[in-house]
Amino acid sequence: MLLPYLYHMSKNRFASIQNPKELRKLPKKELSDFAAALRKDIIHALAKGEGHLGSSLGTVELTVALHYCFDTPKDVLIWDVGHQAYGHKMLTGRKTAFSTLRQQGGISGFPKREESPYDTFGTGHAGTAISAALGMALSSSLKGENKQHIAVVGDASIANGMAFEALNHLGTTLANVLVILNDNTMGIDPSVGALKNYFETVKNERPATPNFFESLNLNYSGPIDGHNIDTLLQVFEQQKNIQGPRIIHLVTTKGKGLPIAENEQVTYHAPGKFDPLTGKLSNPHEHQKLKYQDILGQTLLHLAKTNEKIIALTPAMPTGSGLVKMMEVFPSRCIDVGIAEQHAVTLASGMAAEGMIPFCVIYSTFLQRAYDQVIHDVALQNLGVVFCIDRAGIVGHDGPTHHGVFDIAFLRCIPNLEIATPKDAQTLQNLLYTAQLGIKHPLAIRYPRGFSELTKITTQFEKVAWGKGQLLKNGDTLAILSFGTIAKVISDTLEHIKNTKAVAHYDMCFVKPLDRELLHSIFKRFKAIMVFEEGVNSGGAGSAILEFAALEKYHIPIQLEGIPDQFVSHGKTSLIHQELGWDTHGISKKISLLLNKTK
Repeated sequence: MLLPYLYHMSKNRFASIQNPKELRKLPKKELSDFAAALRKDIIHALAKGEGHLGSSLGTVELTVALHYCFDTPKDVLIWDVGHQAYGHKMLTGRKTAFSTLRQQGGISGFPKREESPYDTFGTGHAGTAISAALGMALSSSLKGENKQHIAVVGDASIANGMAFEALNHLGTTLANVLVILNDNTMGIDPSVGALKNYFETVKNERPATPNFFESLNLNYSGPIDGHNIDTLLQVFEQQKNIQGPRIIHLVTTKGKGLPIAENEQVTYHAPGKFDPLTGKLSNPHEHQKLKYQDILGQTLLHLAKTNEKIIALTPAMPTGSGLVKMMEVFPSRCIDVGIAEQHAVTLASGMAAEGMIPFCVIYSTFLQRAYDQVIHDVALQNLGVVFCIDRAGIVGHDGPTHHGVFDIAFLRCIPNLEIATPKDAQTLQNLLYTAQLGIKHPLAIRYPRGFSELTKITTQFEKVAWGKGQLLKNGDTLAILSFGTIAKVISDTLEHIKNTKAVAHYDMCFVKPLDRELLHSIFKRFKAIMVFEEGVNSGGAGSAILEFAALEKYHIPIQLEGIPDQFVSHGKTSLIHQELGWDTHGISKKISLLLNKTK
């Protein structure tokens, strides 16, 4: 797909414009044509299969108008969420680098401060831009600087609790902050909630009474057509002469300019490879195996049909979490709360307090945003909430803002809360089945992004032996303890190494409670231990093994194979695993080295 993209670029008369200074030399009458060319550039660049398409197509005219009217990067521009910003990236010196988007060693899919002075604040998670812009504006005031601070809030991020907190503060200040509400009625899935309904009312008929934002002492303009570049230029030129907190309400279309993306906005949020002319998806090798998210959703739906206490909750991720079908079948028992992770967790705790069995289905990286609620509202009260932690481990191209590598470490220290790491999809199903039979403590079940070993779910479940690990392969010298689906590649490796009789492999499954009985037998039998987990070493499952060894006064070598004390960059998951030494070659080498040390 790269050759058509380069051909398109060569035919584009605006191809030389790759920074805002050059853009500002264009006559205003040519900006619509430039925006159309930029939109084509985004489509052709993303047709090769990596990136968030729909959101950035919807912000093309906005991007052009902002950089044309404001003195970026002196004027601070923050994108919330960051996947709206591909046009911004192309227009700030990174157009020729777009073939490396989200690839290992290439440019990030989100704004990144280290990447460009135009990326004034890193934004991978939603709801952060208004707080950051206000912090910068207050700092600018203290330093005597005169510049604009602009937060573009889109893809339903305005409904995030942190955005509300920031608006509440912003309205009490004189800070020079312009909030642009990019209202496209979508997150990844359609927006939900009363605020979304209110925006629909505002767009249809401007209320005579002060609207929501004006009641917070924010100067409000809108709704405005976010694709009319002449209107945007006029409004932004006016805003340059205004000081203080204010908000502009823009109405845009996610996927604008590619008809199929406009009509199928969920699919074309991040569609993978597609034809840049028609938008038709390219799936030459349709995968027959089920994704873990789909197994989770199908299993919960099946269980919910016989257990009326089961409720599923998700913060704005019904499609990504595999819950769309359950929402259709049980709309009152499968709830999308919007981009509100804190609310989702405490809502679940309230349901558990009333005897329900809530399954809070949430990405690992987003559970981080509700840490206090996990401690204060769930664990402290010892309520039976089941956290289904999707995208645990390395997630690939989304990079360090989205890798789910911290959950074991930040959950393991919480009293009452138990943690399970199934080695495969069948074990995941059995854990869900066992949990819905009734649990005495809050439970976290973590599972990865991507495809499982199953082509269809089973309805023949087995009750899990709680807190117990199992021997997968016997040996006499080195014991490998694995947590999670990394067990598969370890098992594959052990089938091919030369010294296979020396190595035993155990699936521990539970990080908390640890199978102490099994651990005692392992420490007494083997000369060395290696612990594998797809999470950080510091405080993770390996740390739990070290703590056990120290407490029980075992003195054999223990080698931890998790993620070192650093953020992991973006790239293809298999390449990141290879870099970490988690492929067959890397694991084989680690085993050989440790065995040599034990001789």
